Amino acid sequence: MSEIGTGGNTPISNRFSLKGHLSKLGIGLLVFVFLYYVIGMIWIHKVDDDIKFAPAKEDQTAGGSLAVDVAAALINREINENQWTSNDPFFMPASALDNMPNYQQGIISALARFSFELTDQIGRTRGSSQTDPDLQNAAGLLQYAGDVWSWDPTVSLLPTASSEKQYEKARKSLIAYNKRLADGRAVFEKRADNLLATIDRFALDIGSSTAVIDTHIAEHSGAYIDFQADDLFYGFKGQAYAYYIILEALGTDYENLIRERELGNAWSQMLASFRSVIELDPYVISNAKTDGQLFPNHLAVQGFYILRARTQLREISNILLK
Repeated sequence: MSEIGTGGNTPISNRFSLKGHLSKLGIGLLVFVFLYYVIGMIWIHKVDDDIKFAPAKEDQTAGGSLAVDVAAALINREINENQWTSNDPFFMPASALDNMPNYQQGIISALARFSFELTDQIGRTRGSSQTDPDLQNAAGLLQYAGDVWSWDPTVSLLPTASSEKQYEKARKSLIAYNKRLADGRAVFEKRADNLLATIDRFALDIGSSTAVIDTHIAEHSGAYIDFQADDLFYGFKGQAYAYYIILEALGTDYENLIRERELGNAWSQMLASFRSVIELDPYVISNAKTDGQLFPNHLAVQGFYILRARTQLREISNILLK
C-alpha cells in the first residue's frame, strides 16, 4: 500500500519545507537589493556646492591662469573624488539618483562654455590668430555627452570612451595649456574686449536657462507631482555654481583690469547673485503655482536670482564697453 499524503516519492512536509526555503530566499534577496540601492545611493549622493572651493596649492600653476586651474580642479573633483554618476548602469546604486547627476552635468556644461571662450577669445591674440591646440581639444572633449558608459550595446558591441574618460582628457589638456602659459609658450589675453566677450557668452547661456525655467513653469506649475522640476533645478544650480567659481577666479586673473575700470563693486554684486542661486537648498523641489498660498515655486525663485546675475553680467559688459 502506498503512503498516504505523498506526491510521487516526495512527502508533503518536504515540499512545504522547500517552498518555505525558497520564499525566505526570495524575501532575503529583495531585502538585499533594496538595501544595496538605498544604502549605496545615500553613500554616493553628494551635491558639492562648496563656494570656497579652490585647487590645492600644489595643483596651482605659478604664472598660469587661476581660472584654468579651477576648471581643471572642478573636473577632477566631480569625476575622480565625488564619482561621476550620470552614466552609471542599472546595476549600480547611483543609477537611481537624479539630483546629483543633473548637478554634475550642469557643472560640466558651464565648464564646456568656459573652455570654448578660452579657445575662441582669451587663449588667442586676435580673431585671426591660431587657436591653442590644448584648449581646442579640451573644448571638444567637454562637449561629450555625460551619460555615456564604457559599453553600450545599443550603439556598438565594442567598448567605447566613457564620459569621465573624455573629461579626464579635457582636464589634462587644460593643465598642459596652463603649464605652457606659465612658461610663456601660450596666450592668455587680459584685454577688456576678451573679458567682455566671455561675460556676454556666460550671460547668454544662463539667459537660455531662464527661458527653459519659464517654459516649464508655464506648462507644468501646479502639478501635484513634477519629476522634472528637481532635474532642472539641480542642473541649473550646477551651472550657476561652476560659473561662480570660474568668475571668482577670473576676478583674480583680471584683477588689474577690474581695478582700472572700477568694477570691484559690480563684480562683487554679480558674484553675490550667483551665490544666492547656489545657496537655495530645499528638501523637496516644488513647482507650485506662482501665486499659490501654501507652497513656493522653487524654480521661479531660482530663475529670479539667475536673471539678476545675468543683468549684472550685462552691466559689467556695458562698463567694459566704455
